[in-house]
Amino acid sequence: MTTPDPYGTGGATAMGTPSASSGSGHSSGGGEPSIGELFGEVSKDLSTLMRQEVALAKAEATQSAKAAGKGAGMFAGAGYAGHLTVLFLSFALWWALGYWFDNLAWAALVVAALWGIVAAILALRGKKEMKEVGGMPKTADTVKKIPDAVKGNEEAAR
Repeated sequence: MTTPDPYGTGGATAMGTPSASSGSGHSSGGGEPSIGELFGEVSKDLSTLMRQEVALAKAEATQSAKAAGKGAGMFAGAGYAGHLTVLFLSFALWWALGYWFDNLAWAALVVAALWGIVAAILALRGKKEMKEVGGMPKTADTVKKIPDAVKGNEEAAR
């Protein structure tokens, strides 16, 4: 009496060959992985790497945007209060110079010229500060390492 085949294959594999292990083919249980398995593993690893890069970029962008939003709100409030202060101080200076010059028109030109100088200085300093914005340095650094990791140069990618 024979024992029943638990897989229902009648002793044959999917290719129709006998399942005896005495042949010269590789078994899938041991030995080296097939090209398809290697490709699948590389594809899975690359997919994981790309998802991690996207997650890092999102995290950095979110963190940076939150900080920038809070700072921008504070600057807006300070800017409005500062604007009102400067406006009323400018009116006071205009009237004081008008009394001294005995001419409000010339006093207004002097005040306007002073504010033009202040505006030019602030614009130049703002331009300098904007050049120092760093962006997302961690994401840029790790994205540069992706080609080495894909090629298998894991040491160069670290």
